[in-house]
Amino acid sequence: MALLIVLSGCRADRTEPGPEQRTPQSTVSADRLPTGTSVRTIQVDGRERGYRVYRPASVPLTGPVPLVVMLHGALGTGEQAESSYGWNAEADRGGFLVVYPDGLNRAWAVTKDCCGAPARERVDDTAFITRLVTTLSAELPVDPARVYVTGISNGGLLAYRLVCETDLFAAVGAVATTLVGDCADPAPVSVIHIHGTADQTMPYGGGPGKRDNGGTGRNPVRINGPATTELVARWRAVDRCGAPEVTTTAAVTTTRADCPDGRSVELLAVAGAGHQWPGGAAPNERTQRLLNLDPPSTALNATATIWRFFSAHPRTTGG
Repeated sequence: MALLIVLSGCRADRTEPGPEQRTPQSTVSADRLPTGTSVRTIQVDGRERGYRVYRPASVPLTGPVPLVVMLHGALGTGEQAESSYGWNAEADRGGFLVVYPDGLNRAWAVTKDCCGAPARERVDDTAFITRLVTTLSAELPVDPARVYVTGISNGGLLAYRLVCETDLFAAVGAVATTLVGDCADPAPVSVIHIHGTADQTMPYGGGPGKRDNGGTGRNPVRINGPATTELVARWRAVDRCGAPEVTTTAAVTTTRADCPDGRSVELLAVAGAGHQWPGGAAPNERTQRLLNLDPPSTALNATATIWRFFSAHPRTTGG
């Protein structure tokens, strides 16, 4: 697993972010989902897959509620993502549900060459997340116009894969990641992408990073994505956006384009930042040294930034 993509949120010290209820199967319903964190499982393709779902006390489940899917990076878990990135506190303020799925062996399969054991074993993680969202949407009052996906690193790769292959999501928030594999005819979707210009794992300028092994061995990692600016330009073309506007505030350069049907595409480039979730919890010193992790940038709060973008971009009647 050392060859897999690592991320700055991986932590050796694991603390529970709130009260939780463990349920051995997916039996979520409005009267059985307590406030706080619930730990659950669902059967997909003959495998038991785990996830955590957080319900703020401010969400009564009496009417349509937004849902955010947060995908951890390689070597991470749903529990680690919950404790590292601040989504529960953001959900408390914004009044939405957050689900934190677990990748098998701490990784996600995105292509046959990436990433790790799930790719080697041909795990269908797109099917897992699709089933998870449709199950929660059937059993809880999830607003279909306000279902969003976000992820970092390997989780960001899967987030892009999901919006390439499904139309479940109104918007995607991608952090320290890229697009790999075919994405020939995606549905239009709002996109916010946050990336450090000094990222050596998923280089801002594109191409293979320092964890790439060409997709070989027992833990294949082949990530040879386009330059971040080129990737965001592709989404502007998909969404038929107007010309982008560029602004710079301190270390953050924002490239923003408005698109038909209320969509938009934004790139936030963080000068000098590495492979990390800006504003996230720093790993403990031992973990950071052992895994050679980049410390989180303090130039912005990625979670608050992504939620502001999500909340402004529901799915519209135009598509």
